[in-house]
Amino acid sequence: MTFNVLTTNAVDLQRLLEDNMTTSAQIVEEYLAQIDRYEPALNALISPAPREQVLEIAKSRDEERQKRQIRGPFHGIPIILKDSFVTASELGMSTTAGSYAFVGAKASKNGAITQRLIDAGLIILGKANMTEFAGMKMTMMMPGWSAHGGQTLSPYVGKMEDNEKILGHSAPGGSSTGSAVAVAAGFSPLAMATETVGSIVTPSTRAGLYALKPTTGLQDTTGLYTMTEFFDSPGPMAKSAADVRVLSEILLGRLFNSPQLGSWEGLSVGFLDPKVWSMSPDFCTQFEGTAEQMVDEYEETVSALQSRGCPLKYPIHCKDPSVLPSTILPIAYWDFKNVCIPRFIRSFHECSVASVADIVNFNKENSEKALPAPFIEQNDLEGAMNTIEKKEKIDELKQELRKAARAILDDLFDKENVNILAAPGDSPLCVHASAAGYPVATVPIGQLRYNDRPFGLCLVVRADEEETLLRFMGVYEKVAKPRPVPKF
Repeated sequence: MTFNVLTTNAVDLQRLLEDNMTTSAQIVEEYLAQIDRYEPALNALISPAPREQVLEIAKSRDEERQKRQIRGPFHGIPIILKDSFVTASELGMSTTAGSYAFVGAKASKNGAITQRLIDAGLIILGKANMTEFAGMKMTMMMPGWSAHGGQTLSPYVGKMEDNEKILGHSAPGGSSTGSAVAVAAGFSPLAMATETVGSIVTPSTRAGLYALKPTTGLQDTTGLYTMTEFFDSPGPMAKSAADVRVLSEILLGRLFNSPQLGSWEGLSVGFLDPKVWSMSPDFCTQFEGTAEQMVDEYEETVSALQSRGCPLKYPIHCKDPSVLPSTILPIAYWDFKNVCIPRFIRSFHECSVASVADIVNFNKENSEKALPAPFIEQNDLEGAMNTIEKKEKIDELKQELRKAARAILDDLFDKENVNILAAPGDSPLCVHASAAGYPVATVPIGQLRYNDRPFGLCLVVRADEEETLLRFMGVYEKVAKPRPVPKF
């Protein structure tokens, strides 16, 4: 049975498999055909899985299904991983974090999360392009660009406008761009992404997706490139709330099937003012009607939720992230140099670089391919390389930042008596969430009349309250307009 790769979600596919209406091999064939059609134009994948090998894996999952050896709720369902998730070299895909310095690095085993997904029966179709080192290379580097992978484009917008700002309306946004574009373009029903500050939120809202960044520190990040230990967390992207819920259950090892699933009971949302919580003009130029349309549809969404029984308050007021201690960069530099790059390098048994200094030197020596115009600098890599702060000092900065961000958000949760905060996906609410280490999720709202690019909501809850977000997403989906589908 054929299905529409642009609209069918993983839960639907699982149902077709259970009813013997299709096989995992047939599902994989459908997605590979879509990749063949549109990947050359979109550049979402940095390393596709070898075709014969991935079809063999799909057939193995089908044989297991016939023997009733079901590994998990997404047994035999395809997924794409951001190029920060280490895959064993025998799977035929590289892991580079977008950097030429890691091309040819070999890993004898999968990262912890990669292995968890394989053990649950998922089939890895490929690795998604990403902003090189999730942005830790040069300031104002275009999101979705890496030296090794080139520039990923939005399936809704296509070619980027000339001299586009880094979060302009034609930019696909955020370091997990390849993952978001792959799901929206029908290359896979599911993708794994990571977020430091906004790297899941921005690309998923611009691809009309449901997505989740769980509480920082919940998951084993062995064999995963992260920019920082302090801000980063990996999470799922999908076309439906149910898909995000099931994949989150696999990732976090717990079931989110509370008796209130499907109802507003126990949920209460505080919506921030979209006129205040918007994108800075430094990052995104507004065109005639774009800002107004996003405010109008945000307010229509608030009204629709209220009329369907969602307990909410609008507008509520929150302090701007500019009141937080300005320690994000020193923390990121220190973690990158001293924790994250050494840990990433240890994932490989063969690797041509051993430190941040080696990466900087590699890029200089191979500048034609590693530092091509217009992204010829590596000032952030150099900043990280030259950081000399002591661990004790950084630990102090981390504690101070986390405490300040949690105080702002907790005060709002308590004062307004809400358990979810909502703001436009283009707003800096994700900065507060990252600094606090709190979970953040996205849901779609609509798409711009100006150029069809989707936009959505960003949602934040307190630590370990993923279930609250997943419940809201599930009920929201029933009330909201259908998510936008790209018209190729």
